[in-house]
Amino acid sequence: MAQKDRFTDKVVIVTGAAQGIGELLARSLVEEGAKVVVADKSPLVNDLAQEISDGDGQALAVVQDLELFEGAQAVAEAAIAEYGRIDILFNNVGGTIWTRPYEHYEPQHIEDEINRSLFPTLWCSRAVLPQMLEQEAGVIVNVSSIATRSINRVPYAAAKGGVNAMTKSLAFELGDRGVRVLSVAVGGTEAPPRRVPRNPEGNPSDLSEQDQKWYQEIVDQTTDTTTLGRYGTLEEMVAPLLFAASDEASYMTGSVIPVGGGDQG
Repeated sequence: MAQKDRFTDKVVIVTGAAQGIGELLARSLVEEGAKVVVADKSPLVNDLAQEISDGDGQALAVVQDLELFEGAQAVAEAAIAEYGRIDILFNNVGGTIWTRPYEHYEPQHIEDEINRSLFPTLWCSRAVLPQMLEQEAGVIVNVSSIATRSINRVPYAAAKGGVNAMTKSLAFELGDRGVRVLSVAVGGTEAPPRRVPRNPEGNPSDLSEQDQKWYQEIVDQTTDTTTLGRYGTLEEMVAPLLFAASDEASYMTGSVIPVGGGDQG
């Protein structure tokens, strides 16, 4: 995937790096010369960091719960202790936990969706900002979603809508202080089965017949409203994220970039 050394010696935090977009993002950054901090609640990031280090890359794993500010703060502190600075933060933690019509969500489910898909972005951004402002340089790239206009996942849509609003407001606040903030709203993505399911009841194939039906409805809706008529690949999601964080996008901030095969979200 790497085409040039856009991130040589940059210190980059990737949250949600244990699998999927986050894992490929971390690997791609290392290919382009970055020193990465791979953060996740799952200890799978330890294996990822070891593999990168064995391949002559530089990676530090931090296992923390990023739904808590203390976890986000620990990641930022670990990055500074190891590398002395933080150049880029990718806020990649998030993802629909339950898929169902809104009237079938329990109150705790709604709270869990917001905690999963909004608070890690808020907490991690807050945790890295003091260092970035001291440097007078930094980039925050938030992984959002075109599912802000979707079915069967209203709480997730609300969380990602919050991410988009936070992106615009924070960019406006920081525009003259050397820090850029962007969102990349990714679409439906073909990815290997998750090794750590988002849903405590398991991956979609493990769910009840009704839950599987509701899940299939969001799959159908995604492809029906996508101009290209298909899900994207992991590579097609990661490439715009890399661009957004690179100097090639140096005159971009405050934007929500849709990467949904034509679905604008």
